[in-house]
Amino acid sequence: MIKKAIALISGGLDSMLAARVVQEQGIHVEGINFYTGFCVEGHTHAIRNTDENKPKRNNALWAAEQLGIKLHIIDIIQEYKQIVLNPKHGYGTHLNPCLDCKIFMVNKAKQWMEENQFDFIITGEVIGQRPKSQLKKNMPIVARESQADDRLLRPLCAKFLAPTLPEREGWVAREKLHGFSGRSRTPQFDLAKQFNFSDYAQPAGGCCFLTNGHYSKKLKDLWQHRGKKDYEFDDIVLLKVGRHLRPSLLFKLIIGRDEGENHFLEGYQQQFTSIKPISHRGPFTLIDGQAAAEDIHIAAQITARFCQAETSDLVTLEVHSQSGSLLTLTVSPFTTDQICKEWYISG
Repeated sequence: MIKKAIALISGGLDSMLAARVVQEQGIHVEGINFYTGFCVEGHTHAIRNTDENKPKRNNALWAAEQLGIKLHIIDIIQEYKQIVLNPKHGYGTHLNPCLDCKIFMVNKAKQWMEENQFDFIITGEVIGQRPKSQLKKNMPIVARESQADDRLLRPLCAKFLAPTLPEREGWVAREKLHGFSGRSRTPQFDLAKQFNFSDYAQPAGGCCFLTNGHYSKKLKDLWQHRGKKDYEFDDIVLLKVGRHLRPSLLFKLIIGRDEGENHFLEGYQQQFTSIKPISHRGPFTLIDGQAAAEDIHIAAQITARFCQAETSDLVTLEVHSQSGSLLTLTVSPFTTDQICKEWYISG
């Protein structure tokens, strides 16, 4: 009977290679991809106008297509919240709960494996590649606390680890697995050439916004000014988009950086007071929080600063409130010096 494995597919090269290494041994492989809400995949690069020549695609789906496998995409947004808010093993450099995240996802994969009568789990982990979740001393923690135990196979670094059940039972040959370690990507690139993989996502700090310092700063700011450590889905999506400036403790501005972001932010104009320039080309802006009349005027001047206008110009903008009322303002744009560096949360 052909053995079956479920592979965690992030969209990166490592998970793609790990799945193919096991496929090459005659194992039936399917992929699983967990959507946390913090995923880089399929969001920011699809909204912004930058890198127009770069294909706008979901790399997990693309990887599955290159592998010729079925991909199961599972929404874990609500379940994942407790991992972000209260990680047992703490955060990494930023707000990334990487070790807890890996344990959680492998456990979810284990549940899926059992429910669908699969035999083992594959991940693309490489010893020493990530500073927290992929330390050699932490890999047994992932296997144990996820309850996957020795049904968790890491094909790219298996030769540095104890033999797993698939190896001991002869489902896969240990000598055909690999012993990659460290931060160098050269072994992976060489293996990709052997498998004729020429188009794949380039490594860029991971596939999760929580590893990004700018994003984590915005999330911390949200918790501080909301007075509680919590978030809703719209919160974490909006943190991915625009310049975020806080000219007051009572509100912040989310300012579109290009046409793609402007269109995206327009979708939230029923939930926030918004500002739109009408005399000049410029950004669509959301006001998140409680802004008084004088604050609205300042917000309009800040928005005008990012318009295609000279500082000597007058800029006319429309202010739409959540209640539906419309106010038209003509203001002088703030100069660069008038916008305090401390206002920038990110952007």
